[in-house]
Amino acid sequence: MALINLANPTRFLAIVTRVLPWLVTTTVLLLTTGLYLAALAPDDYQQGATVKIMFIHVPNAWLSMFVWGVMSVASLGTLVWRHPLADVAAKAAAPLGASFTFLALVTGSLWGRPMWGTYWEWDARLTSVLILFLMYLGLIALWRAVEDPSRAARAAAILTLVGAINIPIIKFSVNWWNTIHQGASVVRAGGPSMDDAFLIPLLVMAAGFSLLFLTLHLAAMRNEILRRRVRSLQMMQASRQSPANDTDAFLRKQIASQTGAR
Repeated sequence: MALINLANPTRFLAIVTRVLPWLVTTTVLLLTTGLYLAALAPDDYQQGATVKIMFIHVPNAWLSMFVWGVMSVASLGTLVWRHPLADVAAKAAAPLGASFTFLALVTGSLWGRPMWGTYWEWDARLTSVLILFLMYLGLIALWRAVEDPSRAARAAAILTLVGAINIPIIKFSVNWWNTIHQGASVVRAGGPSMDDAFLIPLLVMAAGFSLLFLTLHLAAMRNEILRRRVRSLQMMQASRQSPANDTDAFLRKQIASQTGAR
């Protein structure tokens, strides 16, 4: 099915209704399997059992950047292609991205305390991820502050595209600056540097969290479409019952009665 076919909100809602139960089931199975494999993974010879925080931290860190990428594509859809669901997709993704980023910061701090001796360090990677979290909160606040949906959509799209510059900074910060954060261990030129006992549970958890995002995102988009429909109906009803319309109707009746009298 072409993407343009999804431009119809009614068709999109019908597809989501059919797909969501399958996505929920697959997500639960993947996350359950991933947690089971993570529990069976051996302790690291240096980090001990603390290394298992990785199975939660790394997928959330990946998704914190991936979701902003999704929002950036949606922002192009809003500004360039005028896709009717682009702003819905971006707005629905922002709270999810903020949640994943928050979890990445929290689990990273818990992991860093026994490894670095501190919960927080103004490291290049940590600071850039914190900035990403604040940008997510700023976008959410922007959508709630601007009442006109079209104006809010354009402003949020511009801010999202400007903020996308932070994504490569997060990705390559460990290469560009002297940082205490470790470099890439999975996606790297020479291939993964970790043992399969850790790599396989990590990849399963990453797939599970990715499907979790997709499931929650589609559900949030559905809710946002329905919310906007309810808002449109309320505005139509309010306009019909407004005093201005009652006055216009009264004047029309008066003119009609005077014309008939003549």
